[in-house]
Amino acid sequence: MVGQVTWTVQGALAEVVISHPGKFNAMSRAMWGMLRQVFGELAQHPTARAVLVRGDEGHFCAGGDIAEYPGFRHDQDALTHFHEQEVWGGLNAMLQCDLPLVAALQGNCMGAGMEMASCCDLRVAGQSSRFGAPIAKLGFPMAPREAALVAGAAGISTAREMLLGAAVLDATALAQRGFVHRLVPDADVLNAARQWAHQVATLSPLAARLNKQTLRALEAGATPSELVAGAYCYANHPEHQEGISAFLAKRQPSF
Repeated sequence: MVGQVTWTVQGALAEVVISHPGKFNAMSRAMWGMLRQVFGELAQHPTARAVLVRGDEGHFCAGGDIAEYPGFRHDQDALTHFHEQEVWGGLNAMLQCDLPLVAALQGNCMGAGMEMASCCDLRVAGQSSRFGAPIAKLGFPMAPREAALVAGAAGISTAREMLLGAAVLDATALAQRGFVHRLVPDADVLNAARQWAHQVATLSPLAARLNKQTLRALEAGATPSELVAGAYCYANHPEHQEGISAFLAKRQPSF
């Protein structure tokens, strides 16, 4: 079995599940293609307003499926295609999705798991979850785009510790460093993440979309002054009007 990345939508909340039984949800090559397709479809979904991203069977993702590696990693062209097209295709689909992504991080979050978690906007982790990218033990570095992604989300110091020292860090350390936003008992991870995602889904979809676009541009190197043109195009948008009206009327907004 090559594993699966599946998704469902109930009302405003979408749920993406990473599943590879017996391998702690390690990402196969086929799963990277599934990830890209899933987030491409979710980005266009008419009712989804937030996405919960989780792993199956008590783990998020333990990395890549190493059993596949001998078949392609020793050829430079094949290796380049794998990282730049397959892996980055999946990760970039997550990054380009304008819906807020909430990660439920349980058990192992290693390598590819760290990369997918880094694509998420908000992260909830269980107290016994573990984080790292000890691929130096396998004799290869993290690809440039992927390293930049992890360093941007977890911090350059944490990325150095994981990549150069093959460190595996606990959830408390990642919470202290700002990668994990909410740390909860293991048994509460899914409920806490779902509740947060539901709460996010009640907020303005317009605000979420514009905020994600702004943050994405800033992370790509744009300056605030470069973003001013068109930044206030939402002035007459119904959600803007509803939010202000609801506040003044002391009622909950209906977006």
